[in-house]
Amino acid sequence: MSVRSVGERIAYYRSVARPRMTQQQLADAACVALGTIRKIERGERGVSTDTLEAIADALGVDPGRLLGDREVTQSRVHAALPALSGAIAAYDLPDDAPVRTLPQLRVAVEEAAGWRLAAQYTRIARALPGLLPELLRGYHAATDGERRQWADLLVRAARSADAVAYKAGARDLSARMIELMRWAVPVAEDPVLTSSVAYVRTETFFVARAHATGLRALEEAIDAAPAPDGTPATAARGALHMRAAVIAGRAGDGSAAGTHLSEARALGDRVREDVYCGTAFGPDSVRVHEVSVAVSLGDEHAGRALDVAREWAPPHSLPAERRSGFYIEMGRAQLWAGRPDDAFEALKVARRIAPQHTREHPWVRQDAATLRRLKRADAEDLSNFAEWCAAT
Repeated sequence: MSVRSVGERIAYYRSVARPRMTQQQLADAACVALGTIRKIERGERGVSTDTLEAIADALGVDPGRLLGDREVTQSRVHAALPALSGAIAAYDLPDDAPVRTLPQLRVAVEEAAGWRLAAQYTRIARALPGLLPELLRGYHAATDGERRQWADLLVRAARSADAVAYKAGARDLSARMIELMRWAVPVAEDPVLTSSVAYVRTETFFVARAHATGLRALEEAIDAAPAPDGTPATAARGALHMRAAVIAGRAGDGSAAGTHLSEARALGDRVREDVYCGTAFGPDSVRVHEVSVAVSLGDEHAGRALDVAREWAPPHSLPAERRSGFYIEMGRAQLWAGRPDDAFEALKVARRIAPQHTREHPWVRQDAATLRRLKRADAEDLSNFAEWCAAT
């Protein structure tokens, strides 16, 4: 490839992507303005490290390729993990640096939540090491009348930070973020937010493979959740049932999985698809989880996941992280069903939807490595994909 500039390399990889990406599609996937993409490709402006990494993730290539060398660059997400750890190490010993107003910080927290739903972990990793200590300072300095609001923002910000840690494989840091959330959420006095923390806490049970214990914790959270009288409370309870169905599947408890999935489906039919406290819930999310439960229960249940995929695909209105998760799960189901080519196509769809989420997902690495050993699909295409996600 005889290209000379970063912009020309970006244009090249965009043109050879499968399917080919337009400048608008690349801009959408990288969360970069269309005008910026055009100027970079024309060589009319430089490109920052953050923007370069976002574009590389969207294209499914290592940033080093866009810079003209084959060196593997360290992910900015992984590089930010020590700073995130340091941000909460002294959660009870805040410094005396300035603190913005509650309305200003609410905007910043909501922006981080949007990045999480779009699986833009690089942006979260850049913002949260400064935002978390600022929220902790505000929380400790708040009056009794305002502390609930500070606790609410702190929990929501930690939720976004946990996404970065968990997806990047920093399980100990993720567990510490969850404990920070559990420490602050009682002060917020919001039952729906408490349900959200119980939902996220399940990550620790997944990591420990303590699925039966995790199911018990979720069932206790369901019992403590507010009655499903309004949309937020209905969504909160429904999301807990979705999560319980998946972990019951991991525990091999098909009966419990089916019961919780039925409860989630009934609650999902009562609300429109929406997002509460960073977690999507509604009829489409329940259908995504139906696939996840089938995959969790194992090979013999893969057929149910394939049946769902024949009838339905997640709409664009679902958060990118959830849509890409659907195709990652479908890739595994298709691999188990002896359809390696279809499995690879599903993984590529997941990458186009949410590159950072797909790149960090351990199942993607495992399944790409399996596909590589099977020597199926286009060899160069598969090798490039396996290199991109660090499959071994």
